[in-house]
Amino acid sequence: MTNGLIWQILADGVVLLHLGFIIFVIFGGIFIVFQSKVLWFHIPCVIWGILVELIGFICPLTPLENYMRIHAGRSPYSGDFVIHYIEPVIYPEGLTRELQIVMGLLVILFNFFIYGWLILRKNKY
Repeated sequence: MTNGLIWQILADGVVLLHLGFIIFVIFGGIFIVFQSKVLWFHIPCVIWGILVELIGFICPLTPLENYMRIHAGRSPYSGDFVIHYIEPVIYPEGLTRELQIVMGLLVILFNFFIYGWLILRKNKY
């Protein structure tokens, strides 16, 4: 296996990790139904995800992936993970800053309902 291929596999692994993190931020509250300790990991992840979307931070996984792509002999991309990987799938016309803020607010709202449901469910029993 060549050195470039190893770096490419590592970069692809970071992409999968990044996607998994995004999915966990959005839907991780559901896992609390099965394992309450997930709460202590999910809340900081949600806060980070919201900050990335609302303030426009670049997640550290993006530069890490770009670093690995450069070492694999490939070009890094500009922008963040959402713009590079998810925008072409969900928003083919382009992801505006306003849509990114809406996405962040939807994450807040979705998790608010999940946590509200969990609190109501716990108080019911």
